Amino acid sequence: MKRIPLKVARIGNSRGVRIPAITLARYRIGDSVIMEETADGILLRPRRESGPKLSWEATAGAMAASTEDWSDWDVALADGLDLLEWSEPAVRRVAECAPDYSPPRPKRARR
Repeated sequence: MKRIPLKVARIGNSRGVRIPAITLARYRIGDSVIMEETADGILLRPRRESGPKLSWEATAGAMAASTEDWSDWDVALADGLDLLEWSEPAVRRVAECAPDYSPPRPKRARR
């Protein structure tokens, strides 16, 4: 993926960047984006309106009506996973700090 340096511009009391038109068109970005703060940096995603979600009954009905052939998956039965004893794994969490939006504290003068 190509890296493009963007200049941070003053917009009132805030700052902003201009996204190139070709990038806006490629990702079909309209008037707004979704911003997420992650451990790797800032992620901007196009804001997409999601359509209505299917109910469990509608999903199961669509799957039952499908004529898809699942026989290729039968070879997976020979892997022996059904013979293994399963236990709950230890919970592992990725350390990701929550963003801190509080203003910086003034430094105390040393005596």
